[in-house]
Parts: sequence; structure tokens; C-alpha cells
Amino acid sequence: MTNQKQFGVWMDRQSAFITGKQNSADDTVSLIAQVDADFADANSSEKNEHNNENDLKRKYFKAITSHMQNATEVHVTGTGQIQEQFLHFLKETPQFKNTKATESTSNKMSEEKLIEYMAEKLN
Repeated sequence: MTNQKQFGVWMDRQSAFITGKQNSADDTVSLIAQVDADFADANSSEKNEHNNENDLKRKYFKAITSHMQNATEVHVTGTGQIQEQFLHFLKETPQFKNTKATESTSNKMSEEKLIEYMAEKLN
């Protein structure tokens, strides 16, 4: 079997936790990184504020994917709709077009619980 690079992401609008199983010889899932989102300052122009929010969201997604080089599988979970937007971003990004992506919904959890949860999802 080829070297599978599997990642799990728990995310909300404020932060994301990236876990991974990057070595086929070692089946262990571990926490790789935490990425915090930037927030837009209030703007008098609704159009400018909307554009700024979209730019910051794209920057947030790029920061997350920078920890998932050569991903073969990604499981995304979290609260709200941000994970759906992130999956859409992955589909539009050439680097991830052949990556198997799945999703679920979950509440925020401790690092240990997140690692257990992702170990189940990435098997």
C-alpha cells in the first residue's frame, strides 16, 4: 500500500486543531498544530467588510492546509457551517482535488478525546 497521509481537523470560526497519521508504519494519530483565525475589524462599508471577512477566511483555510502536505484523506469536524466551507475550499484547491474528504459534526473536545475521535475516523 502507498504511504497514506491522513489528517483530521476539528474547527470552528475561531480556531482549528489539526491531527494526523502521517506514517504508514506507525498508526498513531497525534496533534500536529493549532491555527487561530484572524478577525475583521468593523468597517463602514458593508461590501469592504464582506470582502475582508472572505479574505481572512481564505487565509485561515490556507494556514490549516499548510499542515496537511500530500494529504490522501481528511476528516473535518466541528460546529457550525465552517467545516462545509472548508471542504468546499479543499475541492477547489488543486493540491487537494484527489484527497478523500469526509465530515461530521462534533462539539469541542479535549486534545486526548480529539485524538481518540480522529483515530476512529481515520481507520
